[in-house]
Amino acid sequence: MVNAKLPPAGWPTDTFLEDRRRKYHNGNAIEIFHQPHAITDGDSIVHFRQADVIVAGDIFNTTQFPAIDIKAGGSIEGEIKALNEILNRTVFRHEGQGGTFIVPGHGYLSDEHEVVEYRDMLAIVRDRVRAMIKDGASLDQVKAARVTADYDTRYGANTGPWTTDMFVEAVYGSLKQPAK
Repeated sequence: MVNAKLPPAGWPTDTFLEDRRRKYHNGNAIEIFHQPHAITDGDSIVHFRQADVIVAGDIFNTTQFPAIDIKAGGSIEGEIKALNEILNRTVFRHEGQGGTFIVPGHGYLSDEHEVVEYRDMLAIVRDRVRAMIKDGASLDQVKAARVTADYDTRYGANTGPWTTDMFVEAVYGSLKQPAK
């Protein structure tokens, strides 16, 4: 979706209309995969096949909880699905560096292991929030339960543009909405 406030000169000129786009650039095959309803409804991952590098953008982040934007079509379920799509394209090299490298939107160059940890963390938080919703908990009760406490030192923030409370609100809100 194009931002109506953005002048036409700022609109994308090279995009794709399907779930996958293949390009050949500088002698290398590149695949771009749309990841609907992840952080937003406009996320993609880019796989540089020859180098075996995946650029994940903000779908994967080693420094904070994902900034899921529900108003822009994002959801916790879509975010987890997008991380699984990344994992479906990775190859892990046992006992040594190598295999597929993943470039996060923020943080350090990673491999499959870090993506698995991030995906599992999100699934655990989602399951905790879902269970509380099933038991009738309000958003304030979910926040008070500190469902992210065991991950807060690594991904949490009390100040700044994306806080732990904002993440919990996004998870709660996306689970309360009809499935996408």
